[in-house]
Amino acid sequence: MGKRIIQRARGKGGPRYRSPGHRFVGKVSYNLSPDVKSGLIIDIVHDPGRNSPLMIIEFPDGTRRLQIAPEGVKVGDIISYGSGLNVGSVLQVSKVGEGMRIFGVETYPGSGPKICRSSGSFATVMGEVQNKIRIKFASGKMKEIDKKCLASIGIPAGSGRREKPWIKAGKKHFAKKARNKLYPNVSGVKMNPVDHPFGGKTKPGIPKSVSRHAPPGRKVGALAPRRMGKRKR
Repeated sequence: MGKRIIQRARGKGGPRYRSPGHRFVGKVSYNLSPDVKSGLIIDIVHDPGRNSPLMIIEFPDGTRRLQIAPEGVKVGDIISYGSGLNVGSVLQVSKVGEGMRIFGVETYPGSGPKICRSSGSFATVMGEVQNKIRIKFASGKMKEIDKKCLASIGIPAGSGRREKPWIKAGKKHFAKKARNKLYPNVSGVKMNPVDHPFGGKTKPGIPKSVSRHAPPGRKVGALAPRRMGKRKR
């Protein structure tokens, strides 16, 4: 009897597939108090569970919050709330000028930063459309959000991380281990027939299309495709 295929093992769960333990307890969030106008960056830290650095912001009342650090900020800078168009400022998208880059965008007022939190990701404000603000992502996709949604000005720091090659498999191993990612991920056609439906010498030897009602061990490849074969021009 063969072992479970990766899709089934991930579905069952276990220590190998659990999310990583973050170094800093607490979620990334905005200060929603209307009395807060600014905060001081007291530290910029690395979290193994994220690919963008975090900044610890201290507010006048002594509370602290974690926010994603944009490119260009440093310890000692002041982060504005509700006004200003400086890098890192947090304000409603309706107050952001057209063409400006934003990140950490809320999906609805009070949700906290949900969109464009990865390093180097950003959205561009396109303008107002039917009492909502339209933003455009780097992929070209458009999204319309409420005017009162908060966002940060700038681009999350660490955008050049993908430009550096891994060089050694060990480097990638420890990077994946920090986030509990399965590495190396063996291709199904490289396995034996007992371990995967695509295994064996025939590569994969059977059609990739599979029924939507197939059992979990057989459900790999093109799941319930609408059509097969190469498209005719």
